[in-house]
Amino acid sequence: MKKTVFTALIVGFLSQCSFAQDFDKVKLDNYFKALETNSKFMGSVAVSKNGEVIYAKSVGFSDVENNIKANENTKYRIGSISKTFTSVLVLKAVEENKLELNQTIDSFFPTIKNAEKITIKHLLSHRSGIHNFTDDDDYLNWCTQAKTEKQMVEIITKAGIDFKPGSKAEYSNSNFVLLTYILEKTFKSTYAELLTKYITNPLGLTNTYLGTPINTKNNESNSYSFVENWKLQPETDISVPLGAGGIVSTPTDLTIFSNALFGGKLLKPESLKLMKTIKDNYGIGLFKIPFYGNIGYGHTGGIDGFSSVFSYFSDGDISYAMISNGTNYNSNNISITVLSAIFNKPYSIPEIKTYTVKSEDLDKYLGVYSSTQIPLKITVTKENNTLLAQATGQPSFPLEANDKDKFKFDQAGVVLEFNPIEKSMILEQGGDKFTFTKE
Repeated sequence: MKKTVFTALIVGFLSQCSFAQDFDKVKLDNYFKALETNSKFMGSVAVSKNGEVIYAKSVGFSDVENNIKANENTKYRIGSISKTFTSVLVLKAVEENKLELNQTIDSFFPTIKNAEKITIKHLLSHRSGIHNFTDDDDYLNWCTQAKTEKQMVEIITKAGIDFKPGSKAEYSNSNFVLLTYILEKTFKSTYAELLTKYITNPLGLTNTYLGTPINTKNNESNSYSFVENWKLQPETDISVPLGAGGIVSTPTDLTIFSNALFGGKLLKPESLKLMKTIKDNYGIGLFKIPFYGNIGYGHTGGIDGFSSVFSYFSDGDISYAMISNGTNYNSNNISITVLSAIFNKPYSIPEIKTYTVKSEDLDKYLGVYSSTQIPLKITVTKENNTLLAQATGQPSFPLEANDKDKFKFDQAGVVLEFNPIEKSMILEQGGDKFTFTKE
């Protein structure tokens, strides 16, 4: 759900994987200990094989302010992984002949432009052309406020259309908010009730439900960002994301859901096949997630300070899930590490070094930087002893000093190297380098 500056999925390689029958759990524990000790990661992970959990780990705090440690039953907001659950519910409606994939949405939302051309399947596969409301600059100013269906439909209607329905695919949370309302109208039940009836009760998912205001006394986790220390993040009101990003769960519950989905316990084979059919990088509630020679299917998520991922690999019957309530590291690298342990691939415990800077040391980097290589401006500011960077139209993110004139944002694998004398900066990510000049 949340707006992000840089995103990534699990890295794919060419060689084949083999499952480690007896992987080194102590080494993996030490990996997470290194992240926790250096305030790089808070959250939980779980891995199952053949339906049985073979590894689970929780680190950090679910409530920093009250010193409450996370545990295996700590519940987190899973963000856009909710779309997979919503897709299952819509396809259940199709299987029960309550909806048709090719029916248009004009009977539900006559005010939306092109509603008479946009189908249920367009919404499910991000091909509707309906603008993604979380991309708007003012989204973060109102997302913490409760919204009615009428208000959300008005917001989505006003945002308009970005392209002709079916002509291409672009990610849009708006699609799945509308699908939530369609489900509720079709079944004459709330989304929360449908989730319980069709998914959580049949599977025994006691820790999965549509979120409400976070209650840490119910072992629900707050979310945080890291700027010198863990800072509590604002809380999106669940009436905004609904089936696009409003579900709460645990990694263990997500592995159960994953095993049931890909094991044919939730949908008919033809419905599951439809979900896994990828066009323009999108399936229905699923993405391809490659790891070495393996192709997994799953989804990622992000809302407030939460980030998440789940994936299923048929080779080895492996389900993996991670949910974080605070990340100061590249989450993609954490997933790669866990899967490397499970699939018997090499990985190392990171040596995390710190480079101390004072507030006055940062002044020479402050300013607005632009590049002739990409149409992006980056504004560099500071907060106490931490440098902050903000790309055009995006929220700011903290930079960690790791050498003289060199800073990094591990969460996205970004490195910024400044040259104060030449008033320039080089941005490096994923092997690409871009030169910026201070205006």
